[in-house]
Amino acid sequence: MAKKKKAEKESEGSKIRTPIVCVLGHVDHGKTSLLDWIRGSSVVAGEAGAITQHIGATLVPLDAIARMSGALKNLQINVPGLLFIDTPGHQAFTTLRARGGALADMAILVVDINEGFQPQTIEALEILRTYRTPFVVAATKIDRIHGWRVNQNAPFKTTFATQGDRVKQVFETRTYELIGKLSEMGFNCERFDRVSDFARNIAIVPVSGITGEGVPDLLMMLIGLAQRYMTDALAVSVDGPGVGTVLEVKEERGLGMTLDVILYDGVIGVGDEIAVATAEGVINPKVRSLLKPRPMSEILVEEKFERVKSVTAAAGIKVSAPHLEGVIAGSPLRVIPDPAGRDAINEEVRREVEEIHVNLVDEGIFIKADTIGALEALAKELEDHGIGIRKAEVGPVSRHDLIEVGTVKDPFHAVLLAFNTPILPDAVEILKDPSNKVTLFSGDIIYRLIEDYTEWVKEQQRRIEAQRFEHIVLPAKISILEGCVFRQSNPAVVGVRVLGGKLRNGVYLVRRDGKRIGQLKNIQVRGENVSEAEAGAEVAVSIEGPTIGRQISENDELFADIPEHHVKVLEKEMLGSLKPGMREVLEEYTAMRRKDEPFWGK
Repeated sequence: MAKKKKAEKESEGSKIRTPIVCVLGHVDHGKTSLLDWIRGSSVVAGEAGAITQHIGATLVPLDAIARMSGALKNLQINVPGLLFIDTPGHQAFTTLRARGGALADMAILVVDINEGFQPQTIEALEILRTYRTPFVVAATKIDRIHGWRVNQNAPFKTTFATQGDRVKQVFETRTYELIGKLSEMGFNCERFDRVSDFARNIAIVPVSGITGEGVPDLLMMLIGLAQRYMTDALAVSVDGPGVGTVLEVKEERGLGMTLDVILYDGVIGVGDEIAVATAEGVINPKVRSLLKPRPMSEILVEEKFERVKSVTAAAGIKVSAPHLEGVIAGSPLRVIPDPAGRDAINEEVRREVEEIHVNLVDEGIFIKADTIGALEALAKELEDHGIGIRKAEVGPVSRHDLIEVGTVKDPFHAVLLAFNTPILPDAVEILKDPSNKVTLFSGDIIYRLIEDYTEWVKEQQRRIEAQRFEHIVLPAKISILEGCVFRQSNPAVVGVRVLGGKLRNGVYLVRRDGKRIGQLKNIQVRGENVSEAEAGAEVAVSIEGPTIGRQISENDELFADIPEHHVKVLEKEMLGSLKPGMREVLEEYTAMRRKDEPFWGK
């Protein structure tokens, strides 16, 4: 009887699906380098900006983990391996969770031990907390600690023992800084080899994605967590109809259009009818063939596949079927086990695709991306930056898109951000047209695309500010220099010193008693006409109106006569942009005007 129960348990164990592991963290902290070392490929080299922008899948089978760690020989492990999802950042993690349930069973939070916590690290932690996802912290780039002695592929304790005292001290300090930061955020953490209760403490595993040091420990930690705490969850629906997410739609030689899919529940087989979404609606093709990348390979870069009859979750697979041309990347994929339930499943898929998680506003910019996940990731990042979105769509940028964006009157909102999606030839023609008023930003790295847009906004605001300054009379105070009267009237020509502010052509001048004495017609420096003069400059000016010796005299101080509504703009909207000297002149001028009229210019 006992033997029978054991056999049943082992049989159940063999049906446990592979746990899905998401890799999160700040850009450039080594997420993809870490997976590169594990799979021995070089995705980083081929990715824009060395940051993974598409969601890829890497299956690491148990025997490969055993080879790397050398620590599984005498253990009874039910988990068949690990399926890593390398995300473009934590936004994709939330997108995949929002779609079709909890896609990630566990997560690795990657933190550069030398740089510590960055804004995206903190955001990723908040997301892990929100979704209650078990995770381990990979403290990467230990090989960058000055003086570190590299021990290729060695477990952490082995390599740490060879380090000098100074390096050990630096390492311990940086580790405790991480523990302190995590503690501030309410997480109990400790270095993995010092953890006594993994249910209460989050493990920090020091690693290097370049030298492989500590990586065997990281893999062992993940296998141990899955084995100990997730066996029941991983056994759910393992024999049910397959459920997955379409990562990419692309043409393969000899196969036609195919779908790259993460299957996260159930089973999919050749001949199965599936439900996937297109721009026109849900379609139900039959699976012609299934292809799996070789283990340890990255589905989005691997070109050689193994044909299989069926695949059990979790796996990254390629699906070949007819009429896949219009399938939307990011669409749910559902296997239809019974024709009677087809309509209900189609409706479920349709609803999921229509409910793109983007908050739209009446006044905002337009965005396009190549996949639903990418669109939501871009939208989430824009929302975090306080940038409103008026319309969000999946697909290439077309002529129709630009015409629609062109109807927006506000130039700050007549903008289209295109992430990783082509610009069609008819749209390029519109962009070349000199009368085009649409501003297009295109790129394949989310944070750079947003940086480009926000920089552009700042530059436009600076230009508008500069134009407003051109039309506003700025504060200026001058003194007529002694012995520098070159002409007494019609116009009076005198030498002056600019005591403060900025003197410009065309301004009217007033005395301290508020009486206007004439208009400044011309400014000259060494015989050359100039449009303005800064504080401290000595220049010759011609003034239409006064006669020297009557209305004004040598050593008199004069002010630029600022209209009342200009003073309101200067004080309420532009004060922060004025230099201290100009602000002082403005205060002196307004005090002079308000002596008789206390509320003048307010």
